[in-house]
Amino acid sequence: MTAPTSPQAPPAAAPHAAVGRHAFLVAAGIFLSRIAGLVRERVIAHFLGNSFAADALRGALRIPNVLQNLFGEGVLSASFIPVYARLVAQKEEEESGRVAGAILSLLAMVVAVLVLAGVLTTPWIIGAIVPGFKGETRALTIRLVRILFPGVGMLVMSAWCLGILNSHRRFFLSYASSVVWNGAIIGALLLFHHADMTQLAVYAAWGSVVGSGLQVALQLPVVLKLAPRLRLSFSRANENVRTVVRNFVPVFISRGVSQVSGYVDQILASYLPTSAVSALSVAQAIYMLPVSLFGMSISAAELPAMSSALGTDEQVAATLRQRIAASTKRVAFFVVPSAVGFMALGDVITAAIYQTGKFSHADSVFGWGILAGSGIGLVASTIGRLYSSAYYALRDTRTPVNFAILRVLLTTVLGYFSALPLPKLLGINPLWGVAGLTASAGFAGWVEFLLLRSSMNRRIGRIEFPTSYFVRLWLAAVIAAAVAWGMKLALHPQRPWIAGALILSPYAAIYLGCTALFGVEQAGALVRRFLKSRA
Repeated sequence: MTAPTSPQAPPAAAPHAAVGRHAFLVAAGIFLSRIAGLVRERVIAHFLGNSFAADALRGALRIPNVLQNLFGEGVLSASFIPVYARLVAQKEEEESGRVAGAILSLLAMVVAVLVLAGVLTTPWIIGAIVPGFKGETRALTIRLVRILFPGVGMLVMSAWCLGILNSHRRFFLSYASSVVWNGAIIGALLLFHHADMTQLAVYAAWGSVVGSGLQVALQLPVVLKLAPRLRLSFSRANENVRTVVRNFVPVFISRGVSQVSGYVDQILASYLPTSAVSALSVAQAIYMLPVSLFGMSISAAELPAMSSALGTDEQVAATLRQRIAASTKRVAFFVVPSAVGFMALGDVITAAIYQTGKFSHADSVFGWGILAGSGIGLVASTIGRLYSSAYYALRDTRTPVNFAILRVLLTTVLGYFSALPLPKLLGINPLWGVAGLTASAGFAGWVEFLLLRSSMNRRIGRIEFPTSYFVRLWLAAVIAAAVAWGMKLALHPQRPWIAGALILSPYAAIYLGCTALFGVEQAGALVRRFLKSRA
């Protein structure tokens, strides 16, 4: 009975192995990008601390960050890649070139309007994203945003390059290219660090514009080589182009709504005392590291694979169920200890990365509170990205919109109460309202994830959820955190980075050892690979 099925095992394993390799390439590119981002944030913290100039710069930089995430990781990935990747898989070079060129032309037109409108309406934009900014903070933010908008246009074009590269399975370059953007900002800060805070923030904004151009220039030669039949056109007569444009609108709304959640946090934080916006940005840079490395990397690698699934409806559904279940385990193995680490060791993590110059120990403790709130929804946010990719692969761009809207509504209501009235009711420093913001966003993220999963179960059949697997992960992480907490109380190293090495390294090692002992396959594979390398 088993003989007929055994020859089929290699073909089934091969796609998952390929996705694993692709996810590794995405994670490697994102890792370099995020490390560069953390270095950028550390340099900003060193020279600007949590001053009004830091608030202004981080508030202004939110615009290019959001638009790059919105267009790159979100809209174009979900609307363009499913169509273009299938044409590439079918080796239809002429048609894929026409579709890519048409989308590039339409995107360039949209970007030109976007940049012009952004420059002309900057004061109103500032009133929308950071309405609590007043006086010199508001004036500097307006100045910085006007400098940044031309660079925003180039970052959007970089998102088109990402769509082409990912469809051709060139994942590393598309995600690592943003290193040059971060590098340009870092270079500007280091080169002009003797300037006063206001002027230094201006130099950093110009560094962002230069970095945006370099990011596009780095990707474009490879893109042109991969798409030699690229043809620019504003025509929407092509059915594949119309499909991309039709999907673009609901996905833009969905991703836009998701980004609104981050804006809601920033808007509410702008009404808190000075340094709230800057501290929120510092914590979010750390929070986004596991989200990007483990949630985005696997979801980005799965999207082209899911979009290429062929066969009957039941065969496609079975493929999606298998992929979602397997990838959920891969994501959870890394994200669960990240969430526990944020909640138990957030001060150690923040201090190891940021505590230097004008960034004090008190700032690190404050960052811990914000990270602890973020940890509440970390697992839901990362696995939710995987489910969203499955919807986009099925060309369903509307269902995620509805759930994203609900999440933003919850985030807004709960965030307002947690950030503003609650600290007064508890009689604590109003600054701690920022931690309430991230905690409420985490709760809303769980609601969205549960809705995405429930709807997908009805769509393709029940997806196996590894409850016992998650219990083992959480138990291992809690044991590791308890040991690390004891080490934190016993050790008092003078330098934060030394404390990070002495406390966080055993935390990771104990987690890996416990999960291997509990029979978690991912941990066992890592231990075997390590032992083999040492042999």
